[in-house]
Amino acid sequence: MPGSGYYSLNVTDNVMNETKYGHREGSLEAPTRHPIKWQDPAYYDERALFEELERVYDICHGCRRCVSLCNAFPTLFDLVDESDTMEVDGVAKEDYWKVVDHCYLCDLCYMTKCPYVPPHEWNVDFPHLMLQAKAIKHKQGRDRFRDKVLTSTDAVGRIAGVPVVAQTVNAMNNNGLVRKVMDKVLGIHPGAKLPRFHSHSLRKRYRQDSLANEVDPTENTTGKVAVFTTCYGNRNAPRFVEDMIAVFQHNGIHVRLTEKERCCGMPKLELGDLEAVEQAKDFNIPELVRLIDEGWDIVAPIPSCVLMFKQEIPLMFPDDGAVQRVKSHIFDPFEYLSLRHKAGKFNTSFKTSLGKVAYHVPCHQRVQNIGLKTRDILSLIPDTAIDVIERCSGHDGTYAVKSEFHDNSTKICRPVVNRIKKGEVNYYISDCPMAGVQIEDGLKDNTLAESPFTLLRQAYGI
Repeated sequence: MPGSGYYSLNVTDNVMNETKYGHREGSLEAPTRHPIKWQDPAYYDERALFEELERVYDICHGCRRCVSLCNAFPTLFDLVDESDTMEVDGVAKEDYWKVVDHCYLCDLCYMTKCPYVPPHEWNVDFPHLMLQAKAIKHKQGRDRFRDKVLTSTDAVGRIAGVPVVAQTVNAMNNNGLVRKVMDKVLGIHPGAKLPRFHSHSLRKRYRQDSLANEVDPTENTTGKVAVFTTCYGNRNAPRFVEDMIAVFQHNGIHVRLTEKERCCGMPKLELGDLEAVEQAKDFNIPELVRLIDEGWDIVAPIPSCVLMFKQEIPLMFPDDGAVQRVKSHIFDPFEYLSLRHKAGKFNTSFKTSLGKVAYHVPCHQRVQNIGLKTRDILSLIPDTAIDVIERCSGHDGTYAVKSEFHDNSTKICRPVVNRIKKGEVNYYISDCPMAGVQIEDGLKDNTLAESPFTLLRQAYGI
């Protein structure tokens, strides 16, 4: 290839020829993650960042396996193919940011596609390189006001959670004229579905479980669960969490809520505001450790929040023993039920079948490497068939609502929507309620995505 100095991937036969990096094949070992050295001043060296971006972009250009995952890779490959040299060295350095802006840290490239992740010597960690670039951009004060607002979930929730304010916000979010103004002033797409706010939040409506009955532990679970409700579960999707709690209690699991919590930090992570992630960590971790010390397991209903405590925060604070303790005691809800089932403690007395269910697996759940636990549990319901869809919905919490990215997000979601349309299913579900909203928006047939726990509760007849 002219100007490249090496032979890149032959896309036709998918064979990697000899390269300047010295190997013919990817690593066959399990992926490993390096700590995120965000507290090191060298982390914010823009010159070193651009050198690493060029190195990794060059490897990605020579491979192109991730082209179907999100819009970051098509953006990169278009920049290369439209350059004078048709190589990365022909791409203007300022255009490197266009690739960064399209990455929403789903982690799928790292966990499902890239053959050059550590321990391979090429050491490609595309998502965390994008995170470093976002952190540098944030450090330089280049964040838009809109992005600061969208990622300030605690502040927005407190304001929008006031009864009169909640009604006003919900009405404005559904007003076409207001949405056009929001598009022009803030850059929030007029066609994107925005979350509904509930003034009667989960924390207001929940009545604490008693410990009157005997706790029933297993080898891996205590039988006592403290729910980290999450911003979205508390203010935007309380029914989702209510159904989860009802199912847990129906299975003899004692449930309580954390006494206090803040956002897990995922929105700020995606913005590159790592100091805000640290502030959230400093608030949440002591409360979670206190509960763990009292014999409670931790469960969070949103996959992204579980991933933060299982992966991202531990990588940001690898030497913090409290952080590592929470990492080993927090569970995806269906992961927890699967552990109970393995120990013979899961209730399989179902009263109603579900028929055919299309199940969208969220990216942030897939990359936890826990397997398809939601599918496994729902498959225990008689006369129920689960059609698994392992494709990104393209929502990302904020990406889908931004004016410049909304059309890309709907394109990413289209394969999911088409599978559901063709499937003639009775229900479609996702563990991520935001992904469910994105799918609803793509279907445009007035159907609603259900929570897996809503269907499980329905099957139990409770």
